[in-house]
Amino acid sequence: MQFLDFEKPIEDLYTQIDKLKELSVKNQVDVSGSIREMEAAIEKARTDIYGNLTPWQRVQVSRHPERPYTLYYIEKIFTNFTELYGDRQVKDDKAMVAGMAELNGLPVMVMGQQKGVNTKMRQMRNFGMANPEGYRKALRLMKLAEKFNRPIITFIDTPGAFPGLEAEERGQAEAIARNLFEMVNMKVPVICIIIGEGASGGALGIGVGDKVTMLENTWYTVISPESCSSILWRSWNFKEKAAEQLKLTSTDMSNFGLVDDVVPEPLGGAHADPEQMAETLKEYLIESISELLKQTPDERINNRIEKFSKMGFYDEV
Repeated sequence: MQFLDFEKPIEDLYTQIDKLKELSVKNQVDVSGSIREMEAAIEKARTDIYGNLTPWQRVQVSRHPERPYTLYYIEKIFTNFTELYGDRQVKDDKAMVAGMAELNGLPVMVMGQQKGVNTKMRQMRNFGMANPEGYRKALRLMKLAEKFNRPIITFIDTPGAFPGLEAEERGQAEAIARNLFEMVNMKVPVICIIIGEGASGGALGIGVGDKVTMLENTWYTVISPESCSSILWRSWNFKEKAAEQLKLTSTDMSNFGLVDDVVPEPLGGAHADPEQMAETLKEYLIESISELLKQTPDERINNRIEKFSKMGFYDEV
């Protein structure tokens, strides 16, 4: 179990439990009562800490190395997943996984960014930063889903689209822009779930839907706090202030009307109980798709256009 810096009180309590267990084995003493007290103290510490997280702490939780990624949710929520590959132009982008599956017996198309669970896999997945091929693969499969009347579910978890020169040469901006246009006009239900980081156009490229939803401890904004800090203050030392000013938490996004729903996470974050998180998300998806299927394709498209047209603040002169 890995702990974040602000979880030090919880880590200390776990250390004490380990010492008690060692003492119990060594001296053949019953320490079950003391362990129960420590576990109660851990629960209270978690409640206190996670009930008062700062925006920067939520960013840290969203990046926790043990946090479940797209492939975990696909495995736990869906059945009969068949991964599909390639954009039919350049190559297959490993940062974007996608394929056909069933949600409670309903055929769907599911896709999302995958960061990788260890160093080797993170390099292969490009740390969840998709190239243009990833967004074109996603669009190709969305069109396939539309053809066969399958609802589309996207999982968003990326620090941003890959910013390399070769990505720009192959049309990174055009690929994302094309996805925005096409997703607004999809005839099938589209649900987008931010499960970790939701940064900039990298998130938007698969983030236009009938429902755009955030997990409780995720963030969604135009730029990461570190990059914002480096631009405004020429240093990463102001990342906590940047996180606060960006208003990037699920609560902020909900208050602005930029997301439709916020799904609560288990106490301690999604990584504390991934199975419970997957079960909660599965129930949410089943209920949401059931609601959206009651609407006609034209109603869904018009509602999407109206929703996204209302976003932002502006004055007419």
